[in-house]
Amino acid sequence: MTITITLPDKSKKKVKKGSTPLDVAYSISEGLMRATVGAYVDDDLVDATTKLNKNCKLKLVTFKDKEGKGVFWHSASHLMTQAVLRVFKDQNIGLGVGFDVEDGFYQDYDMKSVHPDDLKKIEDEMKKIVNEKLEITHKLVSKKEALKFYKKDPYKTELVNDVPGNNVTMYCQGEFENLCKGPHVPNTGMLKSFKLTKVAGAYWRGDAKNKQLQRIYGVAFPDKKDLKQYLYVLEEALKRDHRKIGKELDLFSLHQEGPGFPFFHPKGMVLINELLKLWREEHIKEGYVEVKTPIMLNRSLWETSGHWENYRENMYITNIDDTDVAIKPMNCPGGMLLYKRKLHSYRDLPLRVGEIGLVHRHELSGVLAGLFRVRAFHQDDAHIFMTEKQIKDEVLGVLNFADRFYKFFGLTYHLELSTKPEKSIGTDKQWEKATKALEEALKSTKQDYKINPGDGAFYGPKIDIHIKDCLGRTWQCGTIQLDMSLPERFDLTYEGKDGKKHRVVMIHRVIYGSLERFLGILIEHYAGKFPLWLNPVQVKILPLADRFNDYADEIRKQFHNAMIRVEMDDRSESLNKKIREAQLEQVNYILIVGEKEKKDKTVNVRTRDGKVHGTVNVDKFLDKVLEEIKERK
Repeated sequence: MTITITLPDKSKKKVKKGSTPLDVAYSISEGLMRATVGAYVDDDLVDATTKLNKNCKLKLVTFKDKEGKGVFWHSASHLMTQAVLRVFKDQNIGLGVGFDVEDGFYQDYDMKSVHPDDLKKIEDEMKKIVNEKLEITHKLVSKKEALKFYKKDPYKTELVNDVPGNNVTMYCQGEFENLCKGPHVPNTGMLKSFKLTKVAGAYWRGDAKNKQLQRIYGVAFPDKKDLKQYLYVLEEALKRDHRKIGKELDLFSLHQEGPGFPFFHPKGMVLINELLKLWREEHIKEGYVEVKTPIMLNRSLWETSGHWENYRENMYITNIDDTDVAIKPMNCPGGMLLYKRKLHSYRDLPLRVGEIGLVHRHELSGVLAGLFRVRAFHQDDAHIFMTEKQIKDEVLGVLNFADRFYKFFGLTYHLELSTKPEKSIGTDKQWEKATKALEEALKSTKQDYKINPGDGAFYGPKIDIHIKDCLGRTWQCGTIQLDMSLPERFDLTYEGKDGKKHRVVMIHRVIYGSLERFLGILIEHYAGKFPLWLNPVQVKILPLADRFNDYADEIRKQFHNAMIRVEMDDRSESLNKKIREAQLEQVNYILIVGEKEKKDKTVNVRTRDGKVHGTVNVDKFLDKVLEEIKERK
C-alpha cells in the first residue's frame, strides 16, 4: 500500500506505507539521506526514523536548518551524558536538564566538581560512542515505570512528575536511556565533530535556593572543517571582546553601582558622536525631521499604547503626584502624541520623523552583557506616517536606506519577516493586511528572506535586518515594523483628497537599533581598529627629541584646527616604545618629526600595521587625511 507525501516545493511523491523520512531522503539522493537529522511531518518535528502511515506534508531537516541544529546539538548533549556516566561510573550522578542553545548545548549534573582536564576524558569516551554507531530509538513508558527507573535520581523524578498525562518518552542509545521528548538524530555515528568548551555552576531550575550543579557546555558539527571554523571564530571573538577592547582603548566602563548602565569615557563619546553625526546627515538626505520626546510619561499613555498590558514587566515605574508614571521603554507613544497635536493632510504624507531616544528596559541581571544587553540605551527610532498606498514605497525606501547605511561599516546582512506573536493588539484583519504588505515589499527587492512565525512586535509584523560581521556572526540590528494598531488606538488620522478623515498607517524603524549595542558590534567587527573617520585618535605626532617639540606642536595645532583628532607624545621615552604604544592604541597615522622633517616642513608617516610610508609634505598629508575622513572610507 502506498501513501502520498507533499514536499515543500508542493511536489508530490508516492511512497510505501511505513517508509521513513530517511527513506524519502535516500530516494532523492544518498547525500541528502546522510545529512537528514529530522523531519517535519505536517507541523510536527519528529525523528528521521519515524514511520509514515498516512498522506502528509514532509519537510526534511538538516543541520543547515535552525531546527536541525537543535536536533543535532540536543543529540550531542545525550552523547556527552552517556560518556559522563561511563567515565564517572563510580559516582551516583544526578541528571539535571540539558538543552540545545543558540551556539551548542549543555547538560547539568549533580556530581563532584568537573575540572577542565576531565573534559578531555569525556571527549575521548564520546569518540568511542560515536564509533559504536549506536542506534537512537525512543519508547513510550508509563510514569510509574519511569519513576522506578529514576528512583535514585531526585532531579529526573521531579521532571517525570512534571510531565502531564500518564506516560513519558524515553530515548535509548546502547545502555543509556534518558527521559526526553526528542527528536534526535538516527544514530551516534552522525555526531562526529564536537568540542566541550567550558564548565560552569548552575542552580537546579535556576533557583539560588536549590543545589548548585555542574553545567558542561559543548558544541558539535557534522563536519570537522565546520568545527575548526567555529573554534577559530570563538578564539578570535575572545580577542575581540568589546569589553576587553573598550577597557584597553579607554572607551567605556561598567560599574557595580549601576549594573546595565554603561559609563562612556571621552574617547567613547567621540565614537558615539561620530555615529550620531552620520545618522543625522543621512536622515536629512532621506527627508526625515528630528524630534525629542520626554523620558517619563504617565500610565494612561502606556495603557492606550498597550505597553502597560503587554510590556509592563520590562518597565521602570514610579509614582508622582499620586499618578503612576513609567520611564519609556520605547519612543513610539510619545511620537503618537506629537503627530496628533495638529491636523494633517494627505499632502503632508509620508511624514518621516526620527528620534534618538534614551529608553530604559528592566533586563534580568543574569543576561546583562557589556554593551550587548543593557538597561538603558539610545534607540535611533523613526516613525513614518503614511497612507496605505504608500506602504510599499516607504518600506522599500527604508530597506534601500539601511543597505546604503551599513555599507559605511563594511557590513552585509540578511532579512527576516516576523509574524503575529501570541501577545498582540489589533485585529486579525489588520495583521493580515500588514503582513501581506511587508511580504510584497520583500518580494519586490528580489532578495532572499526567511519567515519567523510568531516573532513579530505585539503591535505589528516586522522585517528584521540581521547584519553579519567580519567573523560571520549575525546580529539583529535594524527593523521595520508595520503598525496599523497604534494609529487606531491613538485615533491618528489625515484629511484625504475627498476632505474626509482617514486612518493613517505607520512604520516604526531603527537602523542602529541600539546605539550602544551597535557600538559594541563595531568594536568587535573592527577589533578596535576603527576606520579613520570614526577613530577617537586619528593622528599621533612623535618628536624625535625635545628640540623638535615646537615643530611637532605647530603640526598638532594645524591638524587640530582642521578638526582632526590629533595628539602629541612628547614624553622622554624611546621612539620605539612610543611607536608601539600608538599602534596598541590603534591610532591610524603615526607621524615622526626630527631635524630633516622640521627643515623640509614634512612628516615621516607610519600606520598602525607597522608600515613605513616615508616622508610627506605636511599640507599634502593633511589634505589626504581630510579627504579620507570626508569619504568615510
